[in-house]
Amino acid sequence: MSAARHATTTVVRTVAETRAAVAAGERPVGLVPTMGALHDGHLALISAAARECDTVVVSIFVNPTQFGAGDDLARYPRDETRDVALAAGAGATLVFAPAVAEMYLAGAAVTVHVEGPPAVGYEAAQRPGHFDGVATIVAKLFTIVAPDRAYFGRKDAQQLAVVRRLVADLDLPVEIVAVDTVREPDGLARSSRNVYLGAAQRAEAAGLHTALVAGGAVAADGTGAVVTRVTAELQAAGLAIDYVAVVDPDSFAPVGDVPRPDDLIVAAVRLGETRLLDNVAIGVAAPAATTDTTSPEPDPRRGPASHDKERQRGDSHGQ
Repeated sequence: MSAARHATTTVVRTVAETRAAVAAGERPVGLVPTMGALHDGHLALISAAARECDTVVVSIFVNPTQFGAGDDLARYPRDETRDVALAAGAGATLVFAPAVAEMYLAGAAVTVHVEGPPAVGYEAAQRPGHFDGVATIVAKLFTIVAPDRAYFGRKDAQQLAVVRRLVADLDLPVEIVAVDTVREPDGLARSSRNVYLGAAQRAEAAGLHTALVAGGAVAADGTGAVVTRVTAELQAAGLAIDYVAVVDPDSFAPVGDVPRPDDLIVAAVRLGETRLLDNVAIGVAAPAATTDTTSPEPDPRRGPASHDKERQRGDSHGQ
């Protein structure tokens, strides 16, 4: 193989190299899909995978098909040397860092198209075609790596719901493990796009999480009160609002007048050219600097009822 080795972490570039390296390793295999620009949120995913899996594959691929017109593909931060070192330190066994031509062969005619819940509204409306790109690349990574478990952050809640649906609808034999959002001390969710924020914008950005938590505090008064409170808080913080809503975490459909503890308050805002999104569960009462807590995802093929049962049990995955 033409693989480069960094300490105990091997960097592979092609589908064939990756499959051979995974086949030569131990199971279970954990996959952490990323677009690079790694931060503590990514490292929490890798660390969770390393605790639970014998082989940990981290993909680093800035996927062009999930960027739309006006998105920041060209300026998306890229520093592979740094990313590989961070992934290795967090426990990665393999880093799969392919070129675009390796993942999207010339003349390729098949992609994954997502329609209907949970890919309706919110990020799907703001970024048409985005979830088709996400679903296509995730399906390809699952096929290439054949992981036993794949790790995703809760910050991108609608993406997490789409991936769950992908696994259920295509009968993919992989367990989806959700990892809690890693936050700065002031509550701002860690994101690769935070590097775009100037000093003044960075201070304003903390208002996003503050607003979401404030919404949770009035949840007993109904979803209308939640949206009103979050909207007012965001406006007071000077944040331009794309959307604010209370949604079911599985279908991403708006919930009725009385939210449940596991329903999500979701919001997306803009500061200049930088777009930030975040969410909190209705039951969250105060900001917290979360590290790498994980929780299990139920088998989506058993239906929505199984999700509720696993939440009620409060099971912990691999701990």
